[in-house]
Amino acid sequence: MKHRHLLAAVLSVAAACGVARQASAQALSWRGFAEASLSFYPQPAPNDATTGVAGALVRVEPAVKAADWLRVAASFDARMDTHDQVAREWTLDWSDRGIRRPSLSVRRLSAVVSRGGLTFELGKQFVRWGKADILNPTDRFAPRDFLSVVDNDFLAVTSARATCERGGHTLDVVWVPRFTPSRIPLFDQRWTVLPPQAGLLPLVDGGARYPRGSQAGVRWNRAGAGYEFALSFYNGFNHLPLIDAATVPAPPRVVLTRVYPQMRMYGADAALPRRWFTLKGEFGYFTSATPSADEYGIYVVQIERQVGDWTLVGGYSGDFVTRHRVVPAGLPEGFNAERGFSRAFLGRVAFTIDPARSLVAEAAVRHKGAGAWLKGQYVHAWGRHLRGTVEGNWLRGDDTDFLGQFHRNSNVNLTLRYSF
Repeated sequence: MKHRHLLAAVLSVAAACGVARQASAQALSWRGFAEASLSFYPQPAPNDATTGVAGALVRVEPAVKAADWLRVAASFDARMDTHDQVAREWTLDWSDRGIRRPSLSVRRLSAVVSRGGLTFELGKQFVRWGKADILNPTDRFAPRDFLSVVDNDFLAVTSARATCERGGHTLDVVWVPRFTPSRIPLFDQRWTVLPPQAGLLPLVDGGARYPRGSQAGVRWNRAGAGYEFALSFYNGFNHLPLIDAATVPAPPRVVLTRVYPQMRMYGADAALPRRWFTLKGEFGYFTSATPSADEYGIYVVQIERQVGDWTLVGGYSGDFVTRHRVVPAGLPEGFNAERGFSRAFLGRVAFTIDPARSLVAEAAVRHKGAGAWLKGQYVHAWGRHLRGTVEGNWLRGDDTDFLGQFHRNSNVNLTLRYSF
């Protein structure tokens, strides 16, 4: 009952915002949506017998243009679900540090000052780096929500960002005073697949040890006639965790704690538009002062082509390791989705049928076919406000492969969204 009352209240506010948008001055604008979703899993998982999940999300996005050089943008979420992936504490969340999605959250709230070629943004914001379309190894300020691994969304970070554009040069400097982690699958749900040996002792979530230092990065981009390239540097922490496992004798159990190693990244990305296609590449090399963390590189090479209403993207992501940590047998080593999608052929096809309908297919096939993921999506809009989406994810492969381990998690998702 409480949940229904809250949703009704948020929907009332959203409707009021829609009316206010038309009546307000041009400096104030509103937009948002209300969405209901259903997910179906044909197979139960060993640690999760649930095969159906329902969810609801309301997002309101006000914006104020206080002056030609100053604007404020915000985004607020209210959500609920039937599978305990959403927290049941009805307090407004800013930090995005919970293991579950917050029921009420500030998704974004930032002020943007622009003057000439200089832009300064302060607050909770989305920071995206890189040029590749499916995997971005240089995208270090972009944690994600991986509760459902193949259906993930970006999280904003509290930061100060300055961007300077002059001619074909762009300099981007970012400082993050407080760490925001990626949200990983819950230990007791189907998107966490534990080794068989892990069942010998009960597993207990020991929480997280969050780093206290700040993060900083700089990216220089050069756009010229027929080419574009960038160099980037990041110093901070990996937003994807390692798992520290400790055995406790009384009562016997294994306590799993999420830790976030120090990380430095040296990156580069480039795009070369040609007559028939665009060639893109991206590379990141990662070092760490944390002894238990790997040092490694990830690279992506892809070709993109636009043909009428078709968009075709295909490429390969590879990696190499220069220092490898040792993990005790039978225990999870961590969750690194970026490396999980490397050593794979990646592809994306999008087709716009008409202004109201579109089709999208994405795929990742790991080295030697050890794991595979195929996603298909159909979107149909009815007028300006109502949109329906049907999406399917098919996963297959070996239990030892990052993608293959989820072979019981193929699913179908139905979403209905009303935008205002």
